[in-house]
Amino acid sequence: MTFKIYTDGSCHGNPGPGGWAFIVLKEDLIQFQESGSMKNTTNNQMELSAAIKGIEYILKSNTDSNIKLFTDSKYVIDGINSWIHGWKKNNWKTASRQPVKNIELWQQLDDLVKRVTIEWVWVKGHSGEVMNEKVDQLANSAALRGVS
Repeated sequence: MTFKIYTDGSCHGNPGPGGWAFIVLKEDLIQFQESGSMKNTTNNQMELSAAIKGIEYILKSNTDSNIKLFTDSKYVIDGINSWIHGWKKNNWKTASRQPVKNIELWQQLDDLVKRVTIEWVWVKGHSGEVMNEKVDQLANSAALRGVS
């Protein structure tokens, strides 16, 4: 079974109040969507949280799944597809020997992706892609909830 997950993170100020969201599709029909907020966070933390929460949702009831995860975050795409390999070799340090930012989230994501078959797909943000626009609205609404 292949699931599509659209994810997005949003932050009003960086750092500031932020939101994450994901939408799960099965056979191109929306199965589930969820969002959440934090009062003091960064956009990158929200992008990572959206991916983590989406994968966790699938793993709750579908242990043998393929996932196609869509994100407009180059940070997430580049991090999970290339940077993470060097970070792990360097004991979670960057090439300049600095600690990896958001290490707890990266380690959590790394643990999750070992349990599924996943294809990471970058989509250009605000380009009119319907599901990406929808998940962006959910993440922004969640970030605004974090403001109050």
